[in-house]
Amino acid sequence: MGRIIVGKASDISPGKMKKVTADGKEILVVNVDGIYCAIDDTCTHAGASLSEGTLDGSVLTCGWHGAKFDCKTGKLSSFPAKIKDLGLYKVVIESENIFLQV
Repeated sequence: MGRIIVGKASDISPGKMKKVTADGKEILVVNVDGIYCAIDDTCTHAGASLSEGTLDGSVLTCGWHGAKFDCKTGKLSSFPAKIKDLGLYKVVIESENIFLQV
């Protein structure tokens, strides 16, 4: 398991998201009231980039068809059909740097 730097904590203010690529994976880093979460950026319904969706608290809504995921758990919270949850990645903050375990 590797560790990559995403950027500075100040680069992603509360309520904001940043899409990064690590180990060939598209990952979305989200700041939920000072808590940094990292999840797969690809919606499990139709493959949309979740970075193009909206964030309300810890709920991320896909811009294509409205699937809702909890950023803290990666779990699907609302959608008419059952689809897979999102993968989660461990986030570590050290000296204002955001690192992901991938």
